[in-house]
Amino acid sequence: MKQEFEFFAAHDHVWEPGLVVGTEEKVLSRDPDDPEILTRLVRWQPGFDTNPAGVITHDWVEEVYILAGELLDITLGRSFAAGHYACRRPQMPHGPYRSATGCTMLEIRYRP
Repeated sequence: MKQEFEFFAAHDHVWEPGLVVGTEEKVLSRDPDDPEILTRLVRWQPGFDTNPAGVITHDWVEEVYILAGELLDITLGRSFAAGHYACRRPQMPHGPYRSATGCTMLEIRYRP
């Protein structure tokens, strides 16, 4: 299970480099036994492009809420901006994405 926390000021956390160049993250909570399971703020820099990775899937549920900026879903040919939400079941194909202006998202991952 994810770590347990009472309210804290997420804005006091420092942006850390993400696992992928062009991203930064603030991990708010993580499962110490399953590090892919987390809640985080993730920020894509302007020009970030996931096209080299192609369409992706993963084995966890992923919920994403765009807080600021925009991204283009290359497969769907649609742009999404602040206020848009996605919920993806395990193995649901999605992406690739590109963001000309950058974006900040809340991402929540868990196992079914």
